[in-house]
Amino acid sequence: MNLWFVFALMTAAAMFAVLLPLGLGGARPAGDSGAQSNEAMVYKDQLAEIERDVAAGLIGSAEAEAARVEIGRRLLAVADQAGRQPMKSSPRLRRVAAVLALVGLPLLALGIYLPLGSPWLADFPLAERARTADARQPLANLVAQVEQHLEKNPNDGRGWSVLAPVLLRLGRYDDAVRAFRNSLTYNGETASRRADLGEAIAAAAGGVITADAKTEFERALALDAGEVKASYFLGLAAEQDGRNADAAAIWRAMLDKAPADAPWRTLVSAALVRVGAPAAPALSEQTMAAAKDMNAGDREAMIKGMVERLATRLKENGNDVDGWLRLVRAYMVMGDRDKAKGAQSDARQAVGGDAERLKQLNEGLKNLGLDG
Repeated sequence: MNLWFVFALMTAAAMFAVLLPLGLGGARPAGDSGAQSNEAMVYKDQLAEIERDVAAGLIGSAEAEAARVEIGRRLLAVADQAGRQPMKSSPRLRRVAAVLALVGLPLLALGIYLPLGSPWLADFPLAERARTADARQPLANLVAQVEQHLEKNPNDGRGWSVLAPVLLRLGRYDDAVRAFRNSLTYNGETASRRADLGEAIAAAAGGVITADAKTEFERALALDAGEVKASYFLGLAAEQDGRNADAAAIWRAMLDKAPADAPWRTLVSAALVRVGAPAAPALSEQTMAAAKDMNAGDREAMIKGMVERLATRLKENGNDVDGWLRLVRAYMVMGDRDKAKGAQSDARQAVGGDAERLKQLNEGLKNLGLDG
């Protein structure tokens, strides 16, 4: 229904409510004066009847006096009402009020609505509103809306690239594989897209690096030899095949090339611990050069000294989560699991007041093979 038609009906109803009493004009109903005259005659007859009853001895004087008082009161009330003149409204005032109602009400409504409302806003049906993305909606609703959009626009490469990682995070692995394939088709081939597809294929297989997943990782490395995700998963494939030495070689090569602040260093180092070839504590280039000429005993003593200095520093300043993880890893490399457990307990106590640091620490400890 047209919005303006609704407004017209509402305005007409408001004007009718105002004009109806004005049209009646406050006139008294015909016949009111006659009714009052008849009522007065009745009361007079009753007074006469009381006099007759007294004369006949039918009622006592006290009862007769009380009846006279009551009937007299009623007779005076009727006479007072008959003496009042009805208030007459001025025809001129009624015409002014009617004009104000007919013209003023619509003008007042328009004057309020035009600056505050949205009269030119197009219709927005409920179904269309439900399809419109809203960041406050649950993630599942947003995903459903994107999927509906892609059903109608399957060539939207950007939509597939946005949807695919979300599906992977939601555990919808088969749908994620399809989305990553479409992203490759409509956005073009890159190393990261190949690696993402391989990860989704492995997730759909329950974490097993299948031949298809391995193929995607190899294609990613062919496009970019430094693709970290592809390298890590190829090492994982070697581990699953029982080739721990090959897995360790891949992961060591990754650590050798990685910057010191690479966020995935802890994950790869933990993987090395898992295959029995843990990474040694990071040494500076000068220390490595000096260690080349040392015998095994001296080299071990130097490493122990570095680990002790790291432990001392962390006792003085325990906010360094990476430092705690390096210390735990160093104790595990040295085969001293008791000290690794002790460092784990000290680390949790040191960062326990910071929820974010504690979460990062627990994730790192899990990757190292300790309980998080």
